[in-house]
Amino acid sequence: MLEIIFWSSLIFVFYAYFGYPLLLAALALIRKNTVRKADITPRVSFIIAAHNEEKRIGEKIKNTLEQDYPKDRIEIIAASDSSTDGTDDIVRSYRSSGVKLVRAPERKGKENAQKIAVDAASGEILVFSDVATRIERDGVRKIVRNFNDPTVGCVSSVDRFIGRDGRVSGESAYVKYEMFLRNLESRAGTLVGLSGSFFAARKSLCYPWMVDLQSDFNTLINSVKRGYRGVSDPDSIGYYQDLNDEKKEFSRKVRTVARGIRVFMKSLPMLNPFRYGLFSLQLFTHKLCRWFIPFALLTSLISSVFLAGAAHHYIYIFITQAAFYALAALGFWTRSEKKALKIPFFFVLVNLSILIAWYKYLKRETFVKWEPSAR
Repeated sequence: MLEIIFWSSLIFVFYAYFGYPLLLAALALIRKNTVRKADITPRVSFIIAAHNEEKRIGEKIKNTLEQDYPKDRIEIIAASDSSTDGTDDIVRSYRSSGVKLVRAPERKGKENAQKIAVDAASGEILVFSDVATRIERDGVRKIVRNFNDPTVGCVSSVDRFIGRDGRVSGESAYVKYEMFLRNLESRAGTLVGLSGSFFAARKSLCYPWMVDLQSDFNTLINSVKRGYRGVSDPDSIGYYQDLNDEKKEFSRKVRTVARGIRVFMKSLPMLNPFRYGLFSLQLFTHKLCRWFIPFALLTSLISSVFLAGAAHHYIYIFITQAAFYALAALGFWTRSEKKALKIPFFFVLVNLSILIAWYKYLKRETFVKWEPSAR
C-alpha cells in the first residue's frame, strides 16, 4: 500500500509539471489555434489601480502617455483605492493630458478600485496594468491587435524582470516555465490565467466584476464562460523588478494563490468536460493539481522514509529527496545566485507558499487590501 501511495505521488507531480505540457504540445500540433492579429485601433481604456503610489504613479502615467496609439482612441484612468498620500494630486496634475482620476471613497482593495474604473470606462477594450509595470511604447497597440480575432476575449502579456541596473535581467526558471506553459495553452486552446500586471479584455466580458475575487483570473473565467478564449501574446511584454523585501514577495505569493483558490472554488461547474471541453482539464491541471503538489511532495517524502527499510532503492530515493531539500535550505541561508541552489530554494518557496495559502483559505482569511511593493 505504501508503495502505491509513494509512486502515485511521484506520478502526480510528474504529470502536473511535465505530463501536462507534453499533452498541450501534442494538442497544439493538432489544433494549431493561431491568433488572427491585425493592426486595429478600437477605443481603449487604460486602467491603473493604485494605493499610496506617490513615488511611482507619475512615472507610470508618463509611460502610458508615451504609448504609440491614436490619442483620440485611448483614455487613461487612474483608480485610487482611497490613497492617503500624494497619489491623487499627482494624477490630477495630468488632467490637461486627458488622464482621469476615479477614487474609491473607502479602501476596499484593488478589485474594488478597478470596478469603479471599469464602470467609468468608455473603451471597447480595457487594458489593466500595475503601477510597477513598464510597457514598451507600442505595448497597447500590440496587445490590442489580438482582438481582431473574434474568438479572443482576453489577452495576457509576458512577464519580464528588470535588474537593479535598469537592464532586462534573466528570468527565474519558474517564470520561464510559466511563460512556456502559457504559450502552449494558447496554441492548444485557451489560457487558464492572465498576468495581473498587464492584461487586456473586451469590456463586455468584464461583467460581473467581482470585487472580492482576483480580477485577472476571474476575467479569464468570464471569457471562457461566454465562449471566448484567453491568449498569451509573446510580443506584449510587461517589465518589472523583483521585490526588495523577500518577506513581502513571499506574502504576495501566498496572497495570489489564496485568492486564486477562491476564484477556483466559485468556478467548480467549469470542471464539467461535457460543457467546457479541454478547458476543464486545463483548469483542473494548471490550477488544482499545481496547488496539490506540496501535499504530494510531502507524501512521497514521508512514505519513502518508511519504505527505506524495505528495499535499497528507496533509501537512494529518500537520500535524493533529502539532498534536494538540503540544497534549498543552503540556498535560503546563503542567498546564492547559483542555479544549483537558487532553483531548489525557489521551488520549495513556491510550494511552501501554496501550503500556507491553503491554510489561510480554509481559515476563510480574505486578501482585499494591498500595499505598494518596494521594488
